[in-house]
Amino acid sequence: MSEPHHARPTGFTLIEILIVVVIIGILAAIVVPNFTNATDTASTASIQMNLRRIRNQIEVYRAEHGAKAPTLADIVDQLTLASDISGNTAAEGTPGYPLGPYIDEIPVNSNTGASDIFDGAVGSSAWYYNQSTGAFHANDTAATRLY
Repeated sequence: MSEPHHARPTGFTLIEILIVVVIIGILAAIVVPNFTNATDTASTASIQMNLRRIRNQIEVYRAEHGAKAPTLADIVDQLTLASDISGNTAAEGTPGYPLGPYIDEIPVNSNTGASDIFDGAVGSSAWYYNQSTGAFHANDTAATRLY
């Protein structure tokens, strides 16, 4: 005669499930702050790249327009459209407007989610442009600092 075969219970015990949940919780507590830091780092890198690009194109604009900087009122058009030596703008390809465009569009500031440009208080817009000095910065409304 053969010995009776005892069936082993299948599935997980409550203790085993609790241990797995605790381990997952510990791993999440370790990993989540790293993702937050990575997001902040990526945001800062994006802003710095956009600043470098815009500042370079403002300098190209100045070089092609007799050392005149774009005006605060018209900076978006003066950087994204064609222009003449006086800074008047028109659609790309318009006869008499041989300069530019310098950028396709004003980029979104990843800290504010906007692309507006003002010469105002820190934190009042996405980008800060001082026409008299030519300074172009990114506003960070959360920390009220300029890059």
